[in-house]
Amino acid sequence: MRYYLALLSILFLACSTPSTTAQQGADETTFLLGTYNDDGVHAPGIYRYALRSDGTLDSRGRVAEINSPSFLAYNPDRSVLVAVEETETGSVAAFSVEGDSLEYLNSQPSGGGGPCHVNVSQDGYVGVANYGGGTAELLRLTADGSLSAPLDVSNHRSRGGETPHAHSSYFLNGGTEMLSVDLGTDEVWHYNLDKEDGKLVPHTPPSLRMEPGAGPRHLSIHPNGKWLYVINELNSTVTQVSRSGSELSVVDSWSTLPEDFTGESFCADIHVSRDGKFLYGSNRGHNSIVVYAISAASGALTPLEYEPVAGDWPRNFALSPDEQFLLVANQRSKNITTLRRNTKTGMLDFVTSTTAPIPVCILF
Repeated sequence: MRYYLALLSILFLACSTPSTTAQQGADETTFLLGTYNDDGVHAPGIYRYALRSDGTLDSRGRVAEINSPSFLAYNPDRSVLVAVEETETGSVAAFSVEGDSLEYLNSQPSGGGGPCHVNVSQDGYVGVANYGGGTAELLRLTADGSLSAPLDVSNHRSRGGETPHAHSSYFLNGGTEMLSVDLGTDEVWHYNLDKEDGKLVPHTPPSLRMEPGAGPRHLSIHPNGKWLYVINELNSTVTQVSRSGSELSVVDSWSTLPEDFTGESFCADIHVSRDGKFLYGSNRGHNSIVVYAISAASGALTPLEYEPVAGDWPRNFALSPDEQFLLVANQRSKNITTLRRNTKTGMLDFVTSTTAPIPVCILF
């Protein structure tokens, strides 16, 4: 019982994790937008937007200069923001949060090229996934909020096989474990954290294998702590993973696409609602958000709808802090779509579309 209470206290602070402590006014909630560079079109960096109570958005302008900040995460008390710079060399930067502004603190190498995801544990450890480098890096926030030098880098090439592409990382069990989802090796790599030496120690077994060619990308944990859901980019599926103690096992998989769809599509992001009743995933190509009902007894998924995103290439998406809205970052069409969410049925309805500078990541 104590173990599951610890699991329920897991703090997912990655891009799409809603928080009731987001910057809020009387009838609005602000969020940060991570972007890709667009030379000659918009200034590189992190932008702030406001979500109004009617679902409309208002741009508050650029709040930090940084190259291609494609993923963002807060520390537990939201006093520090960490962002990757998705470049060929790769780096990760820390900013002090000063009201609606961000003040640059420092940056460190990300441990590989093309960092595309960052997460912060409840005790300040930082996990970075490097897509191009095929590595997972561990750092830590220091007392003043700046990033330590890299503590450890795990090279997913260590076991050979296909070219690795680490795509995301997540802390579990109070930050004593880390999972790194790798699209290239079709595995969820499982680490224990040696906090005394600052090392990523491979679990036994060291990984959980997905279906060959699935291309696992991101995951979301159910509030009960017993089920994880992995979204697979290349075969457009969601895989349920059961967690018993520290052991992981695959349960089943479901398509993210309608049965009659014959085009090309690639999954991106995934989130479970706070009540654990619904799961959402983004389809790039089909350009939709798939909505599933989650069985309370088994965790099995039942598709409910495939809501169009009114844009092209939906990358990251986020539920608002009150979960009344779902906001979608449409990378290629350069817009953010607001979808109203029925909290009882889980279903989505279009509200509005707002232009944005190559949106990649939404962080409330």
